[in-house]
Amino acid sequence: MFLDTEVVLSIIEEFEKGKPIMMPIYPSAVYEFQREEDEFEILWSKESGYRYGRWGNPTVRALEKKIAQLERCEEGLSFSSGMGAITSTLFALLNAGDSMLIMKEVYGDTLVFVKDFLPKCGIKVYVYSIEEREEIEELIDKGEIGLLYLESPTNPTLRVIDIKNLTVKAKKKGIKVVVDNTFATPINQRPRLFGADVIIHSATKYLCGHNDTMGGVVVGNRDDISKIWNVRRIFGNLLGPFDAYLVLRGIKTLALRVKKQNESAMELARWLEKHPKVKRVFYPGLESHPDHEIAKAQMDGFGGMVAFDIDTTADGAAFFMDSLQLIKRAPSLGAVESLATRPAFTSHRNLSREEKERLGITETLIRLSVGIENLEDLKNDIDRALRDV
Repeated sequence: MFLDTEVVLSIIEEFEKGKPIMMPIYPSAVYEFQREEDEFEILWSKESGYRYGRWGNPTVRALEKKIAQLERCEEGLSFSSGMGAITSTLFALLNAGDSMLIMKEVYGDTLVFVKDFLPKCGIKVYVYSIEEREEIEELIDKGEIGLLYLESPTNPTLRVIDIKNLTVKAKKKGIKVVVDNTFATPINQRPRLFGADVIIHSATKYLCGHNDTMGGVVVGNRDDISKIWNVRRIFGNLLGPFDAYLVLRGIKTLALRVKKQNESAMELARWLEKHPKVKRVFYPGLESHPDHEIAKAQMDGFGGMVAFDIDTTADGAAFFMDSLQLIKRAPSLGAVESLATRPAFTSHRNLSREEKERLGITETLIRLSVGIENLEDLKNDIDRALRDV
């Protein structure tokens, strides 16, 4: 079955007669049992079922099954945010004395977490730039790390990591591979097919797609998900049933939205590359992108994110942002509305000036999340704002 059909189909608990088209919302914090023994069987995992809201919920479970299905994984878990999914996963899969490798070109708060928090737990963190390929492969070949954390495409400069190549090397050394697939979505990229163990999504973004809820999802094999479930049970950062319902509703149009966003982003990137007020455009679909060949081999679509550097000053970039009329100034992405932000002052604000410069995150860099509006309207809005700079 094709993905654009799968996203429309609901996963619903069995009913005796009749079956709802959409998974119902179950706003229950606790579940009763006909016999005490029934609760004990669930408590000791002899049978599936629901006992207490922090352990699970039918609506939430439907979402977890759906994302696991789309990513071709065995099991899934959902969280109250993308960062909840990331932090819980790393706490579950790493112990004191372990070490991990992560790229510098990842979401800002992810980098802050692994650099500032994990070392306090006795976990060593190696941080390399995607450009340091030889050093990365050498560290993997030594087998001195227990976990490899990848994000592809990266935020905000959209570098594309060769997931298959690094995963094959990591597997030879028994290294677990975790991939943040938020920017790509399961429509454009499925890391499990390249051997990744765990895939993470910020469900707030493309999966939901409407800027009306927050959430995170982790999918993988049963053993890894079981470990992560134990951390979630203790942390209590489970996604609520109302939020799960909104994400489930958004997923039904995921393939339609992503296809439109892919097409519009590609056209905008080509147009921006020729614009006299733009110094550089970051988009994997462009031949000028350093990872274009990897993206062609690895992705089914190049995504709805575009980043571009304006030929102006920091004040000029601020003026550009304030001149936008159709495109919203907001620090998120992946929704039906087009959103723009300056990562140097938002998602990557906690990085030092030197770190941001090394990553190409200048004060004039604009990150654009392309929505589903008419392409010409988006061009006109950007062109008007650029002319005003």
